[in-house]
Amino acid sequence: MSMRMRRKRNFEERMTACDDLLLARGANGILNMKEAAESYRALVDFEKAFGNSNPIALEIGCGKGGFVIALAKQNPSINYLALEKMSNVILTPLEAVKEEGLKNVKFLNVRAECLPCYIPENSLDYIYLNFSTPLPKLGYATQRLTHRNFLEKYKKLLKKGGKIIQKTDDRDFFDFSIEEYTACGFRLENLSYNLHENGNPEWNIVTEYEQKWVERGLPIHRVEAIFDGE
Repeated sequence: MSMRMRRKRNFEERMTACDDLLLARGANGILNMKEAAESYRALVDFEKAFGNSNPIALEIGCGKGGFVIALAKQNPSINYLALEKMSNVILTPLEAVKEEGLKNVKFLNVRAECLPCYIPENSLDYIYLNFSTPLPKLGYATQRLTHRNFLEKYKKLLKKGGKIIQKTDDRDFFDFSIEEYTACGFRLENLSYNLHENGNPEWNIVTEYEQKWVERGLPIHRVEAIFDGE
């Protein structure tokens, strides 16, 4: 029997206190995906939301937010969107960004399937996929975040020359992703089957999940998939 995450104390009050950071929120982070993807639109005005016209990067599945917070600190001239579908999870990075006073991070508490409802076409410079759930059973292939159904959505949201940057510890999922990128016309760069082979690259932000695998001596796979606008 699976265990459900215990709801955080004073949850709604704490979420409300972070309203200025939350650009979209579905009911418990979940919208009717089919109806939303096909008809619902509440496109975000990024210049208004961030107060500038800086480049936009999106992390899908931000978890506790360690990666996007570190990235935002390193790159204050880039605006970051952090998507997390679970409301009980997203509260942690929301409060962390609030406490840090970061102005270049905003959040989407919705499912990835609903990204076109909120993100204007040709607006993203980067999409980060860090250790997405591999969903190894064959019947779940269409739900993988690198399945062509998702990639076709990403292509509409990315600017020409925009890129997807993926890291995973799952070799089968990585191989599947490479095949899907290629089939959808992405150009691959900086492909690595063992990112930490010679130590951690100085530019790489190590996530909490990643660190556990590295300490066990297990390889991390990484690739950049470039959308050339065709």
